[in-house]
Amino acid sequence: MGEERLAALEAECARLVPLGAVRVQLLYDGHDSCIAMQDIEGNEFCID
Repeated sequence: MGEERLAALEAECARLVPLGAVRVQLLYDGHDSCIAMQDIEGNEFCID
């Protein structure tokens, strides 16, 4: 995973957390990555 891509994902995660989102985990399969999160109602979504 590229450093720039990870930095962009982390920046978006940091932007969403103060809005009520909760970080669940970083998902990485060797090729692609995303950060699994939950919104304020508990619905899961990924940022990628």
